[in-house]
Amino acid sequence: MKRWKTRPSYASYVFILGFVLFGLAAYADKPVAGEYPKEFRVGYQKSSTLMLLKTRGVLEKRLGPLGIEVKWSEFTFGPPMLEALNAGSIDYATTGETPPVFAQAARNAQLVYAGQEPSSPHSEALLVPANSAIHSLAELKGKKVAVAKGANAHYLLISALVNVGLSLKDIQPVYLQPADAYAAFERGAVDAWAIWDFYRAAAETRLNARLLADATGLADNFENYTSRREFAGQYPKLLAIVLDEIAQTEAWVAANPEQAAAVVAPQLGLEPAIVALAIKRRHYGAGPVTPEFLDSQQKIADTLYSIGLIPQKIHVREAVLPPPLAQAIGY
Repeated sequence: MKRWKTRPSYASYVFILGFVLFGLAAYADKPVAGEYPKEFRVGYQKSSTLMLLKTRGVLEKRLGPLGIEVKWSEFTFGPPMLEALNAGSIDYATTGETPPVFAQAARNAQLVYAGQEPSSPHSEALLVPANSAIHSLAELKGKKVAVAKGANAHYLLISALVNVGLSLKDIQPVYLQPADAYAAFERGAVDAWAIWDFYRAAAETRLNARLLADATGLADNFENYTSRREFAGQYPKLLAIVLDEIAQTEAWVAANPEQAAAVVAPQLGLEPAIVALAIKRRHYGAGPVTPEFLDSQQKIADTLYSIGLIPQKIHVREAVLPPPLAQAIGY
């Protein structure tokens, strides 16, 4: 039987090529085996953007199609969160600027930086009661000052004292977790309180606390995102996705502070107006770590070492990912 041979038309070639490219694009969007973990364990505190991601469920929507289950763990403040990160109990954390320095100085430190926020010095402060006789930083000498040990406000307190020729030895530090410090401040058990938002906004609004000084000129107050070195090495694409989702959420927050406050206020047990006050004081724009951020972290590390709060001198840039992984995350 005679077989007729026909040459496909140009239109047929275009159709076939288009079909192949469509198939490759669809395949590229699918996760490759081992490219992503089955679960992503996130540590957060109620002062962070991650709380808003959790409340709105946006991370689950973004990671669910990749086969990743998000598991959340709440912490009262940064240091215990980074202890959990170092122990392998969580994969990702967000804290203020000082906790990672303490964590990097710990034995067998696993921490690496995965992103940062812009400097927000107005978001943390030293407060005193409305009727306090203290009107300057120098007048803190001999006074009881509440602060969370190892937190970002701890460095603020140190820097504020140094600025007026004092040190921690010249005051009576009262190391309390934020909720306990709020109660101590309210009943007059301490003379001052070094703290960050949303606690700052709550004390100013509910207790009529008076601002002694915010962090302007004393501390940069960079919020940052960290992970474990092994986890970051295995899943850099995941960390890039998460940082992108944080940035998108923050763009919404910056444009809609009142609406964002209404979303998270019930989680905090605060009035939306208090939450909005704190949101408007903060600068948003999550992104890769910058030299400015790393220089600021190194200054904190050198200060803490010089006064004996960390046992060894550390080099902050050793907690930065090597170039190939950093580029994969978006550095």
